[in-house]
Amino acid sequence: MTANPIPYPFRRPGPLAVPKELGALRDEPVVRVVLPSGDEAYLVTRHEDVKSVLTDLRVSRNLNRPDAPRVSKNNMMFQDSKMDPDPPEHTRVRRLVMKAFTATRVERLRPRVQEITNELIDAMAAKTPPVNVSEELSFPLSIRVICDLLGVPTQDQHRFRRWTDHFLSTGKYTREQIHGALGELNEYMAALIKAKRENPADDLVSALINVHDEDDTRLSEYELHWWCRLLLLVGYETTASQLGLTVAKLLAEPEQLKLLRADESLLSGAVEELLRWKLMSGSLSMLRYVTEDIVVGGVTIPKGSGVIPAVESANWDERVIDRPDDLDITRRENPHLTFSVGPHFCIGAALARVELEIALATLLRRFPTLRLAIPAEELQRTEGTLIEGLVEIPIAW
Repeated sequence: MTANPIPYPFRRPGPLAVPKELGALRDEPVVRVVLPSGDEAYLVTRHEDVKSVLTDLRVSRNLNRPDAPRVSKNNMMFQDSKMDPDPPEHTRVRRLVMKAFTATRVERLRPRVQEITNELIDAMAAKTPPVNVSEELSFPLSIRVICDLLGVPTQDQHRFRRWTDHFLSTGKYTREQIHGALGELNEYMAALIKAKRENPADDLVSALINVHDEDDTRLSEYELHWWCRLLLLVGYETTASQLGLTVAKLLAEPEQLKLLRADESLLSGAVEELLRWKLMSGSLSMLRYVTEDIVVGGVTIPKGSGVIPAVESANWDERVIDRPDDLDITRRENPHLTFSVGPHFCIGAALARVELEIALATLLRRFPTLRLAIPAEELQRTEGTLIEGLVEIPIAW
């Protein structure tokens, strides 16, 4: 194992490239790293080991401990002393949420996702290129879909981008600014839940209010508020950034783009392959706390340590991924871990896939000559935030 910790997340040599460190990273199954907060952690690099850590009950998501490392000085990010992020309490709450956030509910959204996509692309087509696909499609589609799902009124949707930007900050805003923005969001969510309780509708917030298990156990008021906020914040920013990066990367790969244009049945595989590349960010949000000594790849990670299962490294592990350096939308076996695995598998994975597939298919269908308006290497990545997207993605046709 390396004697001195190396800075994490790793810098990318280009806006659509993977970090250089990934090339030799898996020669060591565990690497010591230093986080933006200055705290140290152990980075787990191999696919099999990453899966093991993600499912190990001795590896906790609860960072509300005096000796736990922090991702950044924004210690409000995903941490709440009133919520237990580990089984069995997390299992109980997640089971209740999944009763409301069903696959059927997500599938019922498909026509609405297509409708919003068509509307946004119609507006985009009426403009003179180049246009910024992030502002014209990725972010407005994602916010409208998640707000429709939750039952947020259309006139309020524009407020959430600022709140999300603050919540996910790793250095972009001061603690006071973050606290103020989250205070506004909390007040809004409390008012929305109150309104849905008085006038329920066919939306996720109303469903979460009414969901219960066989013992008639329901989400507490606090749990309800916390999950509504989490679904909104994470379901919006991550999908929007992923969609923008998906479009940019595909347009920068002419041979793969040509294949997809010739055969739309490759769309699902293309989305999975672009998810595998994990261009959006590293794995800072996967930071965990080790409650007992564990052995990973022959290396002992001591109790009280921080550990990061490096999904971006696992997705490139040549032991399980054939030719990982190649973007290949025809790939048949793609066991990527971008949505995690085990008890914390991303609850919004199905919705993200629906949005990515519909938006990408519609965009390519409507614009047969779609291209990046600037060289791919001139794109700029966002900084100081947990979710790394691109500042702007100019496209033309």
